[in-house]
Amino acid sequence: MAVEIVKADLGLPAHAGALFEVLNAYASDAMGGGESLSDFVRDNLAAELKKRPNAHVFLAFDGERAVGLATCIEGFSTFACKPLLNIHDLAVMPGYRGQGIARRLIARVEEQARALGCCKLTLEVLEGNAVARALYRSSGFAGYELDPATGKAMFMHKPLDQ
Repeated sequence: MAVEIVKADLGLPAHAGALFEVLNAYASDAMGGGESLSDFVRDNLAAELKKRPNAHVFLAFDGERAVGLATCIEGFSTFACKPLLNIHDLAVMPGYRGQGIARRLIARVEEQARALGCCKLTLEVLEGNAVARALYRSSGFAGYELDPATGKAMFMHKPLDQ
């Protein structure tokens, strides 16, 4: 397969467009919420991510066609006193799924995390996304818990007024 994984330069219109195109396809999918992204996101996402030095975007291209992405944000583990890298978005275009692109994106993210001195990778996944969960398990991810008696960590959020 001639798919190439690159670290995005969000100042390049082709990379900014690829970011939105793949992310919008993911958002429109049932596992992404089933709704297209807004015009505001289309017009501002690349520039806003570019302002954040702790954001890392990787794109998969089949020639000129964007076919996958991993959007990652650095965090910090206070328990380890080291950075961590969160995979916030991982998506592959429908016609390219099942070809190992997501696995290659995860490997590239892990390479970046090691270069940054990160202690771990993190991500969140919907319980019903069996395909993604299987990929993550086979890539070394597991549910997070400090003690089995207290249970696994739960991902929660609180939307704020815009």
